[in-house]
Amino acid sequence: MPDATQHSALEQAIEAFLVHAREELGLSPASLDGYGRDLKQFRQWCENGELDRPEAITVNDVRAFAATRHRRGINPRSIQRQLSALRRFFRYLRREGRIKHDPVEGVRAPRVQRRLPRPLDIDQVLALLAIPEEDELAVRDRAMLELFYTSGLRVSELAGLSWDRLDIGEALVRVLGKGRRERLVPVGQHALRALERWRRIQRALPGNESGRIFTSLKGRPLGVRAVQKRVAHWSERQGLDQRVHPHQLRHSFASHILESSGDLRAVQELLGHANLSTTQIYTHLDFQHLARVYDETHPRARRKSGSKDGSDDS
Repeated sequence: MPDATQHSALEQAIEAFLVHAREELGLSPASLDGYGRDLKQFRQWCENGELDRPEAITVNDVRAFAATRHRRGINPRSIQRQLSALRRFFRYLRREGRIKHDPVEGVRAPRVQRRLPRPLDIDQVLALLAIPEEDELAVRDRAMLELFYTSGLRVSELAGLSWDRLDIGEALVRVLGKGRRERLVPVGQHALRALERWRRIQRALPGNESGRIFTSLKGRPLGVRAVQKRVAHWSERQGLDQRVHPHQLRHSFASHILESSGDLRAVQELLGHANLSTTQIYTHLDFQHLARVYDETHPRARRKSGSKDGSDDS
């Protein structure tokens, strides 16, 4: 153990790195403070184990540090941040010729668990979608929310959607998702009728040279943030006991189909996920099978029995 009255070689190296980060890299005070805290914790852990020289630190030591933090209940995101600070520190030492091998190379933080939003139940969804079409914006917004829930789109996919990607006759929408992967998604009858009502209004409005489905009344395409605000507005206006986000509608779409069908692979395809969970691998399925699962399970996909045109009073 080094003399407590002296700076260890590791502490001196950290101080040199922080000077480099401030004077040569121009990092902000907040970033420097963050690096300083993370590297200090690592130094204390190392020196408790009598590791006081940077060149003595191995990959196994860095892995053991990350494992210790994880056992103490530290958030995986915090451990990722600390490993990022260590990665930058040791790369600096290697460029300076202080070490020959980077001990952080290949070390990964514990996996961050994805927190999915709590899905809405069917009654909550129906209450949200029962938007009174009192004006043009309400017609547009009802079409927007119906499409979110009926097709499980991401907010970016919905905001970027143009009319030429919607096939009303076939009740399909062609979606360009993450990684520019294209998928076909069914569109329920409620959403199709709402979209047709909005299209009639939009055609009489000025602008919309973009051909986008969802625009302002002046023809400007709605961005992601604007769509999020409209969903939040209607969750409050319709009396829901929570602020609804677009992804919550997408998650509700998936949950309701999965609860009814148990077909996880079909839900993967409908959502356009490479992985629905960390253990599920994206699998291509025959689209006819997907359409059948959708029609049989989605609560707003089917026409009402006893109604020729599927219309209702809502």
